[in-house]
Amino acid sequence: MGVYVITVVLGLEALGLAAAGVWLTIGVFTQTPHSMASAVFLIVLIFALAAALAAVTVNAFKGFRWTRSAAFVWQLLMVAIAMPALLSGATFTGLALLLPALAAIYYLFTPTVVSFSLRAGGEHPVI
Repeated sequence: MGVYVITVVLGLEALGLAAAGVWLTIGVFTQTPHSMASAVFLIVLIFALAAALAAVTVNAFKGFRWTRSAAFVWQLLMVAIAMPALLSGATFTGLALLLPALAAIYYLFTPTVVSFSLRAGGEHPVI
């Protein structure tokens, strides 16, 4: 169950990042940004993060070992974003960011997930 919780949380976060990237892209075409270079950089950065998080999600479901550290760092970032939201009065937003992150962090260290994620990745040759 832990692997499924982690992959669902990471997958939803990757989809959320992709949706934010689409929203920002639409915003660039419908409104005038203060700095076009900053807007383009932010859009590229968000889509790159979404792609990286999607790759972590897929490979976590396959059982690769390296995905646990990437998922843990991302969830710590989500906690760091959720805490100011909670403290500033945006309770729903803060809880929506905090609770899935805490669930993923908990399941990342359960024995079943640790034993599942022992695949090192040396099975496929590099082209």
